[in-house]
Amino acid sequence: MRTRTLAILATLLFAFTALVAGCGSSNDDNSGGGSSGGSGDLTATPGINVTKDPKIAAEVPKEISSNGTLTVAADATYAPNEFIAEDGKTVQGMDADLANALAEVMGLQADVKNATFDAIIPGLAAGKYDLGMSSFTITKEREKTVDFVSYAIAGTSFYVKADGGPNIASLDDLCGHKVAAERGTTQATDATAQDKKCKAAGNPGVSVQVFADQNAANLALSSGRADVVMADSPPAAYAVEQSDGQFKITGKQYGVAAYGIALPKGTGLAKPVQAALEILIKDGTYNKIFTYWGLVKKGAAGCPCTITKPEINPQNVPAS
Repeated sequence: MRTRTLAILATLLFAFTALVAGCGSSNDDNSGGGSSGGSGDLTATPGINVTKDPKIAAEVPKEISSNGTLTVAADATYAPNEFIAEDGKTVQGMDADLANALAEVMGLQADVKNATFDAIIPGLAAGKYDLGMSSFTITKEREKTVDFVSYAIAGTSFYVKADGGPNIASLDDLCGHKVAAERGTTQATDATAQDKKCKAAGNPGVSVQVFADQNAANLALSSGRADVVMADSPPAAYAVEQSDGQFKITGKQYGVAAYGIALPKGTGLAKPVQAALEILIKDGTYNKIFTYWGLVKKGAAGCPCTITKPEINPQNVPAS
C-alpha cells in the first residue's frame, strides 16, 4: 500500500525478524539524538525546512525554553508511526519527524526517547517528559491525567495468520479466540470489554493477552499463542506488509478516532504546540511527513490519517 515508502522502510532494521524484537528494547535511555543543524538534518522525511517562529517560541514555558530541549516520549515498536532506526537507538517514524519539526518551530530541539507505552502518560504527569507522541487515541479517561492536541486520525484493525487464521469482522467475532494487544492501548480495553459481553451472551469468552510492546504481540501471533492481534490501522497494515505473507488483515477497521499529542496538565505548552502544528499544516511540512510514512494515500492503512485543524482536548472523543 505504501509503494515507495515501504521500499525505503524495508531497508531498515525493523525487518520483522521472526516478526518481533528487531526494534530493540523499549527503555527510556534511548533518544533520538540527531545533529544540531536544521530540521532537515533531524527528520527521516526528506525536504523538510522548518524555521523558528518567534511569536510561538515566546509562548513556550520558560522552564522548557531555557534549556532549549523538548523531551518527547514514544513507544518505538509501532511502525510506521514510531520505531527504532538502523543504528539501534534512534527513534524514527511519523511521530519522531513531526516532533522534530514542531520543536524547530518553537525554537527548540526535540529529544525523542523510547519508552514503554503504558509508562508515557504517568511519565508526563510526573514531569519526566514534555510531550508524548506515540499514537495516543484521545479519550476522556486519558484526559483526566493529560491534555491533548489532536494531530491525526486512525481506527483499529484485526490481523491474523494468512494461512488458517479466523475470520474476524468485528469485536463480536472475538468470542472464543485468543487476542493479543499492547498494554495500555484502547485495543486491550476493547478486547477485555468484549470478553465480558461474550460471556454475558452465553458465548465463550475472549482470552486477552496483553504485552509490553507491539513486537511481543506480533510474536504471539506468529508463534500460535494468539489467534488475532488488534492494533491501530497504520501499524496493523505495516505489520502485515512486513510479515512476508504470514499475516493478513481481516475485516474492516472500526472506532476511527483522533490521535493526540499528550502534554502534562497546567504547563502552558498546549497552545504553542497547537500553533506550531497549524504552521506545519499550512506550510506543507505536515503533509510531507505523513506522505513519506505512507499515511496519506487513500486506502493505505485505513487512511487518509491527516487532519486540517488541530484542537486542544477536542469534543466527542471515546470514553476510554
